[in-house]
Amino acid sequence: MNEFNELIWTQDDLSNRFDGLIFDCDGTLTDSMPLHFQAWGEALSARGVEFTETRFYSMAGMPTDKIISILSDEQNVTVDVESTADAKEEAFESLMGDLQPLQVVCDCAARHRGQIPMAVASGGIRPIVEQQLKHIGIFDWFDTIVTSEDTELHKPEPDAFLLAAKQLGVDPKRCLVFEDSPLGFDAACRAGMEFIDVRPTAAANG
Repeated sequence: MNEFNELIWTQDDLSNRFDGLIFDCDGTLTDSMPLHFQAWGEALSARGVEFTETRFYSMAGMPTDKIISILSDEQNVTVDVESTADAKEEAFESLMGDLQPLQVVCDCAARHRGQIPMAVASGGIRPIVEQQLKHIGIFDWFDTIVTSEDTELHKPEPDAFLLAAKQLGVDPKRCLVFEDSPLGFDAACRAGMEFIDVRPTAAANG
């Protein structure tokens, strides 16, 4: 499937076209990406691993442990993946007081709350995803939440989106995905779903 741009998604009623809405969390419902990048810097710099901002955004949606393994292998640095992942998540939790919603996406979810089944499908771990949703007050808006622990394969593979659709009881082809990362766009397409690029420049252009 392709990027959905037939309606003004920030204003229109999407329930006329779709039977389910699936939202990514980080960078889609929550403005968490700058905080994640800061947390990554704290965890990785202490272990001699470099992670540029450009690379960080290119790997958005990938599970924490996989990112650590890829970077450490590329840079020939030996790190303990589990303790590094724990350090990164602890650093992020310490920053969560600064977390804000991405209002335009949350407003869209609010309009469709109770009107159409909705899910979150994230590459993050469940405790962090749920904390974010609770922090911005939207945890109970969603019928199901899929996180990295729930599937063996992750974005750009379609597994998380397909599982979310299954748990919603909705045909994948009748779902619309809200995403902010290329890995997420690919996953939506592989799931046979249309998607919306929620990044500000995309909204401005579309």
